[in-house]
Amino acid sequence: MRRRKRGENAVTDLILWGRANSINVQKVLWALVEVGAPFERRDAGMEFGVVDTPEYRKLNPNGRVPTLVDGDLALWESHAIIRYLAAKFGPASLYPEEIGARALVDRWMFWSMGTMHPVEFPLFFHTVRLPPAERDPAIAAKAFVETCERWALIDAHLAGRDFIEGDAFTLADIVLGCSAHRWRHIPGFERPDFPNMRAWYERLLKRPGYTAHVALPLS
Repeated sequence: MRRRKRGENAVTDLILWGRANSINVQKVLWALVEVGAPFERRDAGMEFGVVDTPEYRKLNPNGRVPTLVDGDLALWESHAIIRYLAAKFGPASLYPEEIGARALVDRWMFWSMGTMHPVEFPLFFHTVRLPPAERDPAIAAKAFVETCERWALIDAHLAGRDFIEGDAFTLADIVLGCSAHRWRHIPGFERPDFPNMRAWYERLLKRPGYTAHVALPLS
């Protein structure tokens, strides 16, 4: 698919359904800023409801967020959505066309869901998302140790690299960058200093989409 240049036949009917504090919605919001596509976000999920309505279930039968509507296309699953945005709008470096370079980006996107998310999720929920009376400190402590192991791997990988896959910012940075902000601001734990990860995080903070949609108070 040929990528449109920014501003070329600018799309004005992109609608993103999802609450702003969902990490998966944040991935899409950040990607939308990176590709320069105009969009409208509509609240859905948790306290906003919507996701169980028949109208929404026609868009996303899972009843979850995010869902991106682009004309007649309704697309769900955040990683599918950001791949779609990168392929449609570019820039090419965000999701490389060369098959080997693209595979390197893909591996981190799968890794984030299969290896990071299973330990990140209980850590976040048992320190931030759940009501205090429902939090289990033992679950949080175990998950914290396991997330530190994952970030140690990332820190080692980032040695000599500006971004996850070298000099260019890619979708791999979006999916892991959202997790990084959560981990760096989880309350109640003293985090190891991972210098390569810290330098990478500081680079991400210079990107407008990150500061606008990801680097926010946890809730």
